[in-house]
Amino acid sequence: MTTQASAPSPLVLVLGEEELLIERAVRSASDAAKAADPTADLSRIRVSDLTVPALAEMVSPSLFAEGRVIVLESAHDISQELADGVMAYVKAPAEGIVLVVVHSGGGRSKAAKALPTALKKAGAEVVECPKLTKAAERESFVRNEVRRVGGKIDGAAVLALIDAVGSDLRELSSAATQLVADAGGAVDEQAVRRYHRGRADVNGFAVAEKAVAGDMAAALESLRWAMQLGVPHVLVADALADAVRTIARVSGAGRGNPNQMAGELGMPPWKVRKAQGQARGWGQDGLATAMRIVARLNAEVKGAAADPEYALERAVLEVVAAHGTPSR
Repeated sequence: MTTQASAPSPLVLVLGEEELLIERAVRSASDAAKAADPTADLSRIRVSDLTVPALAEMVSPSLFAEGRVIVLESAHDISQELADGVMAYVKAPAEGIVLVVVHSGGGRSKAAKALPTALKKAGAEVVECPKLTKAAERESFVRNEVRRVGGKIDGAAVLALIDAVGSDLRELSSAATQLVADAGGAVDEQAVRRYHRGRADVNGFAVAEKAVAGDMAAALESLRWAMQLGVPHVLVADALADAVRTIARVSGAGRGNPNQMAGELGMPPWKVRKAQGQARGWGQDGLATAMRIVARLNAEVKGAAADPEYALERAVLEVVAAHGTPSR
């Protein structure tokens, strides 16, 4: 006996700004529609490129009743007229059509800000996709990714993986999946270290480690290798920022037992020990300068700089120069 697929939700609100989670939510809605109707077609369009008549045509019932998944992207840019058109449609949705509205949760106009609440009241299935900005959220994400592919991972391995890969969710997901496959399901800290040992020479953390140590030649060499191998600019910038901030936090906490300080600072003991060693070459003025540099770099690699590679090289040189700056 075959089991008939349950009918997909006709209205899905994908709410948030985390791109990987958004893509997964859209794919899930599409898969549900295709499970009910294998011929269902997927269409994606930004609301800024859509008119009310075009929307009406997209959501009008088909002569042959083919299934459709219509994704309205960047709905936080929606106009009042188009928002009214969407709400008019959801009051009487067409059979076989799944409307997916992707919205950041914000918006400039009154209509854009009000749309998520209106869609929720209309009975939309809501998929939350917030940016994962806190360390605990990224740790939870890694655990869930490992669990999703049938594996297990301990706390030390979670922290080691984030330290090795960075904060990009796509990178973390890919690494977690590969580690589960390589480690036979159970991932520990040693498995993470083995897996990333070969990569360590070309990722952003290698660049950062050389820069905060004041080793200009090695830092520039690592940076150039990373750029040639296609390491994303934002990952190198994140690694440099993480290294500087970690040294600043550990330095500010004073001297102490790394095992005791680990709990207070929310870091694994090995990371505290490493930062304590790195902090010996830094004065408070130098750290303050380095913090300003990495804050500027964050904006530059995300679009503020015309040439992100030049911005990275300049930031590395400036961080190296700040190393060893005596406090006044």
